[in-house]
Amino acid sequence: MKIICIGRNYVNHIAELNNERPAEPVIFLKPDTAILPKKTPFVIPEFSNEIHHEIEVLVKINKVGKYIDTKFAHKYYDEIGLGIDFTARDVQNKLKEKGLPWEKAKAFDGSAIIGDFFPKIDFCSLENITFELTNNGKTVQKGNTSHMLWKIDDIVSYVSQYFTLKKGDIIFTGTPEGVAKVAPNDYLEGFIENKRVLRLHIK
Repeated sequence: MKIICIGRNYVNHIAELNNERPAEPVIFLKPDTAILPKKTPFVIPEFSNEIHHEIEVLVKINKVGKYIDTKFAHKYYDEIGLGIDFTARDVQNKLKEKGLPWEKAKAFDGSAIIGDFFPKIDFCSLENITFELTNNGKTVQKGNTSHMLWKIDDIVSYVSQYFTLKKGDIIFTGTPEGVAKVAPNDYLEGFIENKRVLRLHIK
C-alpha cells in the first residue's frame, strides 16, 4: 500500500504558512514505514526542533483504478477516516528555500498517524464532514470538508492520472489552519463528526 498526501487544499492553511495558492493539487507521498503502529507514542525525531501536527480526513481506496473519471471516483473508496500528517517544519522550510523535495520533512518514520475508518454511508455528505484535533484537551485545529479547494472525488480522479490506485492505498486530503508545534507530554485527540477516532501521546 502507499500513502498519497494532498498539500495546500484549504485556503486558510495556505495563508497561515504564506504559501502560494496552487492551480492544481499538490501531491507528495509517504512510504509505509511512515505509519506509526497503533498504541505507540510519537517520539519527536532528533533532526527537528519544530514538528507540526496536521489533522486530515483520510480516504481508503477499495479497488484498482487508473485514469478515473471524477463522476466514477466514488466507486473507488467506501471508507473515510482521520489521520495526522506530522511535518518537520524547520526541515521543510530549508528544503523549500533550495527548491528541494520535501520527503525528509514529510515522509520520515512515524510521520503518518492513521485513526479509525468508518463506512462512507455513515456520513450524510462527504462534502460536509466536520473534524478537529485537540492538544491536551484544547481544540487546536478544526475543519470541514466543505472548505476543501478540491473535493474527495476530484482528488481521487486527479491522483489516478499519475499513480495507479490499489486496494488499501490511503489518501490524506489536506489540513485546515491551526497547524502548530508539538512538545513532549502533549496528548493529541482527533475527532470526526464529534466522534473520537485517534489519540496519541508525544514523547
